[in-house]
Formats: sequence, C-alpha cells, structure tokens
Amino acid sequence: MTLFGTAGIRGPVAEAITPALALAVGQAAGSPGETFVLGRDGRETGEALTAALEAGLESAGADVERVGQVPTPGLAFASQGRRGVMVTASHNPPADNGIKLFVDGVEYDREAEEMVEELVDNPVQASWDEWGSSRRSDVLDNYQGAVAAYVRSRFGEEERPLEGLNVAVDCGNGVGSLATPQVLGRLGADVVTINATVDGHFPGRPSKPTAETLTDFSSFLAAGEFDLGLAHDGDADRLVVLEPSGEVVHEDTILALVAAHYVGTASVDDPVVVTTPNASARIDELVREAGGRVERVRLGALHEGIDRVEAADGTDSDGDDDRTGTEVVFAAEPWKHIHTAFGGWIDGVTSAAVISALTLEAGSLDSLREPVSERPYRKVSIDCPEDAKESAMAALETALPAAFEEATVDTDYGIRLEFPDSAWILVRPSGTEPYVRLYAESDDVDALVADAKAVIQRNIDA
Repeated sequence: MTLFGTAGIRGPVAEAITPALALAVGQAAGSPGETFVLGRDGRETGEALTAALEAGLESAGADVERVGQVPTPGLAFASQGRRGVMVTASHNPPADNGIKLFVDGVEYDREAEEMVEELVDNPVQASWDEWGSSRRSDVLDNYQGAVAAYVRSRFGEEERPLEGLNVAVDCGNGVGSLATPQVLGRLGADVVTINATVDGHFPGRPSKPTAETLTDFSSFLAAGEFDLGLAHDGDADRLVVLEPSGEVVHEDTILALVAAHYVGTASVDDPVVVTTPNASARIDELVREAGGRVERVRLGALHEGIDRVEAADGTDSDGDDDRTGTEVVFAAEPWKHIHTAFGGWIDGVTSAAVISALTLEAGSLDSLREPVSERPYRKVSIDCPEDAKESAMAALETALPAAFEEATVDTDYGIRLEFPDSAWILVRPSGTEPYVRLYAESDDVDALVADAKAVIQRNIDA
C-alpha cells in the first residue's frame, strides 16, 4: 500500500483519510517507549482524527503528548528529541485532511514511511500492560519564543529588532493565526491581521495563498500604509510575500533573497543552498555573488539534499575530522523554507520573521529586491499519455541538448538546461497527471517556450 505523497498522507476524509486509517497509522508508527507529540490544524475533521491517532499510538505502546491546534512548524519544533504527528491537509480544500510524521524535528524519510505503510495493513498492538498514556501540554509559547530569539540572534540581538515595521498578515483562517502575528509583535512590529480566526471552513479565502486567492488582501494592502504583506496557508508551513502595493512577489525572488542572507552571513568556507530543479537561476546568481553554491534535489525531498551534502562532508580513514567547511545554510522550494540553523523543518512562521527583518534592514521591500534579476517565467503543461512518458523523457535527454547546443545539461531530476545568459528550462513528467511539465525563464521566454515545446511535442508523438 502506498500512502505517502511528497508531503505526508493527504486526501478527502470521505474516501481516504478516515478515522480507521488514522487508527491504523497510529498503531503502525507507535512502539513501546516512544513519545509522540500530536497536533492538528483548524480543520473540522481534525479532532476526531487526532483522537483515532492517539488511540492507535497508545495501543502500540507509545506515550502521547497532545498539543491541540498548532502550526505544522510548531509541531515539528516540539518533536525535537522525540517523534511527532501533525493532522493537516496544509493548503488543500476544507473537506480534505492528512497526516504528517516527524522524528527529531524532521519529516519521516521514505524508508521510515515505507515501514509505516508495511504495518498499516497488519498493525501491531502492544501487550495490555505496555499500552501508553497521554497528557495535554502547550507548545505555542515555547515555539513563539524560540522563533523570536532566533531572529534576534541574527539581527543584532536587540529585543525589538522589528520596531517601526508595519506588517499586514493574512492568516487565511489557518493556525498561522496562533503564531505569526504573535512572533512579529514580540519582535516589535506593528501588526494588522485579517482572516485571523481559526476556522476549518476557511471562510475568508481558499487555504492556498495565490495571487488569485489573495485579491482582497492585495486591495487591503494597497489601501493602507504597510511595509509588506504576508500570507499563510492552512498550517503555516508556506508563506507568500506581497509588496505594499498588493503585488505578490515571485516565490523564487524571496527564496533567492533569503538564501543570499544565509550565505552572506555564513561562517563556513563552503555554504550550500539546497533547492529544487524548478527553482529559478536568480537563486544561483545571488548565492554565487554571496560566496556560496546551489545544490538541487527532486521536488518534495529537501531533506534528501541536506543529507547528501552532509554525507559528502565526512571524516578520513583514521577518524580525524576532515571537514572542508561545507554546510547547508538554507534549503527551500518555492514558498517553503527550511532555516537549518534553527531547525530541520519547513517553517513559514520563521520565514515571516526573517523576511520582515530583511525588509526593515534594507529600508523597503523594493530595495531588498533590487539585486534580483527577475526574468519572465512560464510553466506549461503538455499532453502526454501515461504510457508514453518514459520513452518521451528518454528521447528528450538526447533531443533537447541537441536542439540547444549552447546549454549545459543536468538530468538528475528531469532535464534541466541552463544557458549562458542565465535563462533555463526544466522538463519533467507530472507524477499525478497525463502531462509533461515545461518550466522556463528567460528575457525572451515566449520564444524559448515555443522552441522547447516543439522539441518536446515531436518526441511525445514519435
């Protein structure tokens, strides 16, 4: 049985994410002597699903610490030194829910997920005298304080480093309402919130923050006097940043700016930023200028990239430290950031505070964005039957480099071509739909897309 996608288990509660499944996942994940922190977002179905998970975990022998409604990064923070389960469907519609598993602040890797999948159909119940117990605790205050302390440590150790910054936060009726406004306030910002009541129906707007769903928030920003706007999804693991005018700032621009900050302040000789193949070359440009380098890893696998870089930086045969000063200082895919010096989880609350501090430091969001070369970007879906994907991608590994001889080629995660002028394309098969995806960024992006699409279509039709 395959349960886990790129971000845990997720789907409609009517068909997939049922209490029976939650009970089985709890029994599969739990074991005597383990402690699990258990939290949920604001969805209507979260309370029943956490109850089922709690029963499963305890009957497998694990102890459970119930923390109630928390942002996913807050649950991950609380799972350090133990394990954690978060009931959330992130930015999905309100009728969906999901389950994410953590160990020591990091999402389960594929091997751990497969172990859970193997046991779900045949869950193990502990002996009656080994069943676990539960208790209620509050992690929010500790998490808020830790984020605030981390940001103070990076921006001058002042108690209120965001003093004088005016920020609007659209919490999207999600659990970001319980952390981001509070952290920014602790740091001295003047904060105005909208959609800041946790409501699993998401009445203010759809849970996924996009330019299309944030139109009301954009108008609110444009009518006010704010230095920037911030918007979360339902569980606050992702963050969207908006200009005072209401314009949504491109996700790769934000990624590049935060990456450059971490590289520029790193104390190692070889600071590395881990990102994904669909991320812009503007990230490479800023990271290179700041003295670092970029490593890419498949979508949804940032932790694999972090582990790969760390594994390459080992010890010599006599056991002495042979490190070269290599360190992953930041890892991110669009809208989802891991602040590795703070923790190993995706954290939209910490991103909100760091980006706010960078904006104040630069004087304005426009000034902060000034070093970034923002070229036009396109994402195109090209029809491709499931049974043709493998042969088409194999043919394109030869056909695309032949058509664009000036480009350098990387085929680790799809086919990525980078051009001397920093333009690039990425071609990869969709994992869920009958398409081949084409991503492109260039000063003349329409022409590049047209040329690449023609090559792709010929090889799909062949």
